[in-house]
Amino acid sequence: MTAFEFLQGYSAYILLVVVFAIGLYGMMMKQNLIKKIMGMSIVQSSVILFFIVSAYKEGATVSVLDPALGLENPDLYLNPLPHTLMLTAIVVAVVTLGVSFALVIMIHKRYKTLHEPTLLELMK
Repeated sequence: MTAFEFLQGYSAYILLVVVFAIGLYGMMMKQNLIKKIMGMSIVQSSVILFFIVSAYKEGATVSVLDPALGLENPDLYLNPLPHTLMLTAIVVAVVTLGVSFALVIMIHKRYKTLHEPTLLELMK
């Protein structure tokens, strides 16, 4: 297996690792709370996409019984569990994002800034 074949076969996973790293960088290195929330959202989205990509099967169909395919070979059907779990993860991500923005709004109303070092100084 050449390096090109490896990159071609795992390109979606490599892209998702890069997106995860970008989000992690945003969460860890940025000093603005809004940018930290954006990084958190990017990390959540990359994890959800990772699970969806890993549940993909070439040539498989949805998990509704198809009389033409029968029940003999279950590999012809997709597993609905990862997709169902990721729907739940999307709901949790939206709620987390909403609560984060609500907290940021309250922090800004009280301290008039979203710059983390300034907030830490004001909170002393």
